[in-house]
Amino acid sequence: MYHALQNEPTYIDNILISVLKDKIEAIQPKLFLISVPFPGNLYSAFRCAQWVKTNHPEIKISMGGGFPNTELRSLSDKRVFQFFDFITLDDGELPIDLLIQNIREKVPKEMQMYKRTFLLENGEVIYKNDSFRKDYKQADVGTPDYTGLLLDKYISVIEIVNPMHRMWSDGRWNKLTMAHGCYWGKCTFCDISLDYIKVYEPVQARQIVDRIEDLYAKTGQNGFHFVDEAAPPALMREVALEIIRRKLAVTWWTNIRFEKSFTADLCLLLKASGCIAVSGGLEVASDRLLKLIDKGVTVEQVAKVTRNFTEAGIMVHAYLMYGYPTQTVQETVDSLEMVRQLFEAGVLQSGFWHQFAMTAHSPVGMYSERFGVVKETETIGTFANNDINYIDKTGIDHNKFSFGLKKSLFNFMHGICFDYELQDWFDFKIPRTKISANFIEHALKDDDHFNTKPTAKVVWIGGKPSAEFFTKSKKGNTWEMASLTFHDKRESFTVQTNKIEGEWLVSILEKIHISNEKVFSFAEVKADFETVIKWL
Repeated sequence: MYHALQNEPTYIDNILISVLKDKIEAIQPKLFLISVPFPGNLYSAFRCAQWVKTNHPEIKISMGGGFPNTELRSLSDKRVFQFFDFITLDDGELPIDLLIQNIREKVPKEMQMYKRTFLLENGEVIYKNDSFRKDYKQADVGTPDYTGLLLDKYISVIEIVNPMHRMWSDGRWNKLTMAHGCYWGKCTFCDISLDYIKVYEPVQARQIVDRIEDLYAKTGQNGFHFVDEAAPPALMREVALEIIRRKLAVTWWTNIRFEKSFTADLCLLLKASGCIAVSGGLEVASDRLLKLIDKGVTVEQVAKVTRNFTEAGIMVHAYLMYGYPTQTVQETVDSLEMVRQLFEAGVLQSGFWHQFAMTAHSPVGMYSERFGVVKETETIGTFANNDINYIDKTGIDHNKFSFGLKKSLFNFMHGICFDYELQDWFDFKIPRTKISANFIEHALKDDDHFNTKPTAKVVWIGGKPSAEFFTKSKKGNTWEMASLTFHDKRESFTVQTNKIEGEWLVSILEKIHISNEKVFSFAEVKADFETVIKWL
C-alpha cells in the first residue's frame, strides 16, 4: 500500500480529494480526524491524510476506529507517521479530548498528556497512555450528530438475495447503541480481550429513547439500527416499554444472542415497539462446538428462540461459521443439515456462512494450543497484526466446503431445494448426516410448562376489553357471569369467566397497563388474584 500511495492518484482518488479539498478550505480545521472501521477504508484514509499533509502541513491528523483498534495495536512501522500524527485506540472520546487540549492550548511537548495514543517521537514509534483521567461514561457521550451529511443522497440497493444484507444496503439507518461491549463476553473466536468487547456498560432505557427522539427530530428518519455486539434482553425490554409509553412510531433492529430470555412474550413486546429484525450468531450448528466456542446456547435453544421471533413477525438472520478448530467433516455436514431444517421449519429467514478466521486478540489466537491449532509463525509484523495464519491439526481443507454451503443457503433462503440430498451441493464425497430428519421439528414442539418466575414483570399492552355481565342458570342454579371481548388490529376474541373473576381481570389489566409507571411482578399479580378468589 505504501508503494501504491507513491503513484499518481487514481480517478476515484481525485474525486475523493476534490470533496476533501472543499471541506478543508471551508472548515479550516486544526485537527483532522479519520475513522477507519474496516480494512476496505484504509487506502482512502491514507490518501486523504497524504493530501492534507502535503497541502496543509499545519493541520494535525489522527486515525481511530475499528481497524486500528484491532489491527494496529502492535504498530512499529515509522512510515505510517508520514501520513498521520496520531493513532488512537479504543474509545475515542478521551484520547481526542486530550489531543484537542494539547493543540488548542499549545501545551509544551514535555507537559502533553495522551491516552492510548501512538505517535512518532525522536524518530521512533511511541505508545503513550499517561493520562490518569477515566474514559467518558456512555451516559455522557451524547447523541450522534449527522449535521452536514447528505442524508437524502444515500443509494438504496435492494436487488440482494439475502434479506438482512438488503436491509443494510437499502438507504440508511440512524445508528445507536444500547450498551458498550458485550454482556456475555466469552465466545472463544471473538476479540474478548479488547475493550470494545470486554468493557460492558449499558445505557439507561430512558436515555436511549431520548436519543431516539433527538435523532428522529434532527434527521426526520424513524429507522434505527442498534449496533451493539449483543443487545441485552432486559435492556431491550425496557427500551421497548419506553418506546410504547411515549407512543413513538419507529422501526429498529439489532444484534442479539439466541438466549432463552427471548420468550414468546418478550418477542411480541419487541415487535409492538417497532422491532423488525434481529441478527445473531448460531455459528457452528453443533452442540459440541458451541460448547467449545463457549457460546452459552444449544441448537435446540436457538431453534426455539428463532421460532419466538418469527411468530412475533420479526425477521431472523443467523451468522453461520465453518472451519472452527477441531471441526470434523461430519460436523460440517451435520451443521448444514441443522441449518436446512431451521429454514424448512420457517424459523430462519436469512443467514450467511463465514469461514473461521483466527484473530490475535481472541482466546483461540492467544491460546491456540488449547484449540488444536498451531500458528505458522509467532512473528509480529510492524504494521497490521490481527488475522493469524494457522495449521489445523485435523488436516481438513475447510475452504472446499465454501461453495456448497453458500449455494445451498442461497436456495434455502428462497424456500426451495429442502428435499435435495446434502451430497447434491458438493462435487466431492461427503458422509451422510447423523442428524435425525425431524430434530428441529421435535425441538420446536411446545413443551414449555407454566413456570413463570415470581419476579417476572407483567405488562398489558392491549386495550381495555368491553365487558358484559349476565346471569346464567341451569337446573335451578344461577351464576353471575362476565363476558370480556378483546380487540386488536387483526382480530377479536372473547373470554368468559364468573363475575368476580371478570371484574378482577378488568381491574388488573388497568393496573398492569403499559401506560402506568409502576410495573407489577407476577408474584404481585398472583397474590392479588388469590385475594379475590377467597371471596368465591
